[in-house]
Amino acid sequence: MVVGLGRFGSSLALELVGSGFEVLGLDRDPKLVQRYADDLTHAAVADTTDPDALTQLGVPDFERAVVSIGDDIEASILTTSVLSDFGIASIWAKATNRRHRRILERVGAHHVVLPEHDMGERVAHLVTGRMLDYIEFEDDYALVKTTAPDDVLGVPLGQTSIRKRYGVTVAGIKRPGEKFTYATQESIVERHDLLVVAGRRDQVESFANLTSSPR
Repeated sequence: MVVGLGRFGSSLALELVGSGFEVLGLDRDPKLVQRYADDLTHAAVADTTDPDALTQLGVPDFERAVVSIGDDIEASILTTSVLSDFGIASIWAKATNRRHRRILERVGAHHVVLPEHDMGERVAHLVTGRMLDYIEFEDDYALVKTTAPDDVLGVPLGQTSIRKRYGVTVAGIKRPGEKFTYATQESIVERHDLLVVAGRRDQVESFANLTSSPR
């Protein structure tokens, strides 16, 4: 179930449907519900802060729910609280700021995302470095896509001592015109190859900045 069919919620709901999931989309705006009614498995106009209204729609039987209400913080919090009272196993919620996130976590959200903040942080890393893509996880751990520095080209990865020298692990390699493959100790990196590198944030950033020019 996806509550809130604005830009974030509708994009998420359509992606889930495209991945083969059945999705119930709910929104208080009849125009939004009508717009996506043919694309989602089910869509309905509902006051999602009302437990009785959600019960009539069978919401307590859902295992996963996403609360993507962005323009009404009170409705976002109350909806999340109702879903938590239903005992839904996995509740994801969209927050507009850190204070909103803390409240959502307290009322029962299992996972909270801040799309604008997270995207801004990600783009900041891309703009200021030589990385082609950047994903940060918990505990200061990150995964980046980048090109390789000259000193690791043309020899098997096992002989480059990348982990010892830079503190990172090469997880995948993509040759121009080919798909990504898992990296092994025998893999040889060539110029123009793309690498997926994992490690601590400062280490992967330092490794990416060893490449000769920004991308």
